[in-house]
Amino acid sequence: MKLLLFGSFGWPEILVIALIVLLLFGGKKIPELMHGMGKGVKSFKDGMNGVENTKDESKETDSPKEN
Repeated sequence: MKLLLFGSFGWPEILVIALIVLLLFGGKKIPELMHGMGKGVKSFKDGMNGVENTKDESKETDSPKEN
């Protein structure tokens, strides 16, 4: 089933969205928004790496017991 809203998403749609964002936020606010978004993505990736590291550490400490 094809979604009607997001069926074809090309350059004209991206351009319209970019113009709407520019009109809503203005030229000075967009770099601040992107900076905040970049920090959020970096924080998310660091958190995901932390979860993977703790998983790996718990696997190393949980060794099977020999009978």
